[in-house]
Amino acid sequence: MADHITIREAEGTWTVRAGGAVIGESRQALELREGDQAPVIYFPREDIAMAFLDTSEKTSHCPYKGDARYYSVVTKSRTLEDAVLSYESPKEEVGAIRGYLAFNPIEEITIERI
Repeated sequence: MADHITIREAEGTWTVRAGGAVIGESRQALELREGDQAPVIYFPREDIAMAFLDTSEKTSHCPYKGDARYYSVVTKSRTLEDAVLSYESPKEEVGAIRGYLAFNPIEEITIERI
């Protein structure tokens, strides 16, 4: 693994809300820390209501994690473009995040431990 990336189990139960609605809850979330950046919580795909997510055309590349695919979150009032990312085939060193989703902590999305 890249020296500056650590992945560990995120203790407790985590929820993600979009537009006020709970779209995921997990006891198997992972916490990824990269350098001095804020930790990112990754949710197992099976713990997310995927009906709220639409595949986006956006992609990006991280030299340490690999290629990311994005999703938009559809709420009652609007679509939150490119608000979720997933490393479908991450680099071996961070393979633990395969099948997991990370949500951008924007105003309409909240991620919290309950």
